[in-house]
Amino acid sequence: MEWISCEDLESTSARFQDPIKQNQKKEVNRMSTVILAEKPDQARDYAAAFKKSTKKNGYIEVEDSQFFTGKAFITWGIGHLVELAEPKAYKEEWAKWNLKDLPIFPEKFKFQVAEDKKKQFNIVKKLLKESSEIIIATDPDREGENIARSIINLAGASNKPTKRLWANSLLPEQLRKAFADLKDGKDYVNMYVEAQTRQISDWLVGMNLSRLYTLLLQGQGVHESFSVGRVQTPTLYLIYQRKQEIENFVSKPFFELFANLETEDGTLTLKHKNRLDTPQQVKELLAKHRISEENQATISEVKKEEKHTGAPKLFSLSKLQSKANKQWKYSPQQVLETVQSLYDKKILSYPRTDTQYIGEGEFEYLKANLAHYQKTVGCNFEVAYNEPRKKYVDGSKVQEHYAIIPTQKIPTESEINELSEMQKTIYFEVVRNTIAMFAPDYEYEETQITASINDLLFHASGKVERKKGWKELFSSDAQDDDKEEQGKLPPVNKGESYKAKMNVKQGKTKPPKPYTEGQLINMMITAGKAVDDDDDKEILKETEGIGTEATRASIIETLKTQNYISINKNIVEVTTKGEILCKAVESTLLASPSMTANWEKHLKKLGSGEGTQSNFLRNIQRLIDKLLNDAPVKIQGGELLSFIDEVKDQFKEKKKPKSKKKFKTRKKVSPK
Repeated sequence: MEWISCEDLESTSARFQDPIKQNQKKEVNRMSTVILAEKPDQARDYAAAFKKSTKKNGYIEVEDSQFFTGKAFITWGIGHLVELAEPKAYKEEWAKWNLKDLPIFPEKFKFQVAEDKKKQFNIVKKLLKESSEIIIATDPDREGENIARSIINLAGASNKPTKRLWANSLLPEQLRKAFADLKDGKDYVNMYVEAQTRQISDWLVGMNLSRLYTLLLQGQGVHESFSVGRVQTPTLYLIYQRKQEIENFVSKPFFELFANLETEDGTLTLKHKNRLDTPQQVKELLAKHRISEENQATISEVKKEEKHTGAPKLFSLSKLQSKANKQWKYSPQQVLETVQSLYDKKILSYPRTDTQYIGEGEFEYLKANLAHYQKTVGCNFEVAYNEPRKKYVDGSKVQEHYAIIPTQKIPTESEINELSEMQKTIYFEVVRNTIAMFAPDYEYEETQITASINDLLFHASGKVERKKGWKELFSSDAQDDDKEEQGKLPPVNKGESYKAKMNVKQGKTKPPKPYTEGQLINMMITAGKAVDDDDDKEILKETEGIGTEATRASIIETLKTQNYISINKNIVEVTTKGEILCKAVESTLLASPSMTANWEKHLKKLGSGEGTQSNFLRNIQRLIDKLLNDAPVKIQGGELLSFIDEVKDQFKEKKKPKSKKKFKTRKKVSPK
């Protein structure tokens, strides 16, 4: 790899062979617009939206008089075409991992192009340099903005006028609408600043603290590398905290009082609302109310109420990930990749969304196509709601993207058959969840009964389904319906008396359950439950926890690939390696979800034009400096060292096998 900075871009460009053939130069020089996509597939989708397109080497030439006076050119990055340089690009000594060389704080950050991506970069660079206007058409989010502007800056084209394409669908008609409504590129510069600052801060934390903890722990005999991250480490620590809660949990007995009333239509079981801690408390309560094994109970209240519930909210990415893991055990990463693939097939909207709302325009096209969606999932129902409702349709809550919904493209039966099992499952679930907002409410009768035995009150509640409504769409949730039907109570009336048998049940308090993989997403969103400070809780609520909708799944994958957590039958467990790191960072800001949320709050402010990148990075450097001073002392602490002593046999240094000398006549090989 070779680093390239903006200052010496001109001098380095001569070293690369011009990838655009000479006979193409005249065409390029006449162009006025370059459309910069994130990846080749995306570029092809854009090209399909225009009247004429011709594939070239590393770009597509398009013509469409509605949008361009002449020819335009669509080119693309290959994901992160431009990336931050490695430490060795700044100082030779930073190539090796030495505590004495920390911290690694470059005066100015350098960006580079990977060796295998230089050819495409030079194509993009030449097109951008010779353009009169650039349309940024990478993914419509912060990361997409960062990818595009990093390429533009490194290509020396940051002075060009820019427009921004913002599209939630890859359907040709939707893309044409988006190209007809291009945004001013200046309006998105702050998104780039936010994303780049996040990128640099993650680099600083990773490059410094991964080296710090790896070297310190290796010094104690743990021969492993330890990746440390701004989001991944607090996330790991939250999982570790749950492990600690389970291990340290002390089960306590409790006692519950039940009254079984024998009615003509069966036994009615009611429960006293308070749990009791000891058998003595049970005896005292029963004695106080003169209650024996058999008593007379009077029905003091029967309350029946007709109730209804509307369909669930639309899916954000995290809500879909949680539902899919709970129901089908799909991992968050699998769900993200599946929704992305369905977006690429143009049958679902943009995946990385954090909202559960749509605008009125989306509602109208969903309503227009409702019969097709019903046919797709094989469930017809009478439409109960033809008008938008705030629970689902609220333009003020749709910022960058709307909820995950089906697009206007209705897949044919053969197209559906070509989908993988997971793709079908996710697609049908999104369609059902979306069209449920048009369906009738679920209706039921709720009954609450109170009985008195010598003024000691007992309660029971039950539910009887009246109309299934939107639940018809979700046959897989039949178990929940069965539970509700089991809550049906025998009919009784106020004032009636029945013989009641007392029953005392003893139970034990149970420890918290380990997280499932799907619950990790919700754990990251609701990390506020893990902090005590009210201000920190407010920050976590404001920033929606730790991580972002787009990154949470990849954070979980990182924890798996680093062998910090393992997944067994969907249950998440912290590995010994993960536990070592958690004990090492315990009581530091690295273990704090509040710290991550605070950073996220300030990053979002950068996205709104408040604050500066330099101030934020200075704060990151202060944290790193503090940990460089504190970590060596902490790791010498007795508790961590005794734990390492117990487990370090698992992390012995692997000795390189000695090569055996073989006395063979070697064939002569021609020098290459």
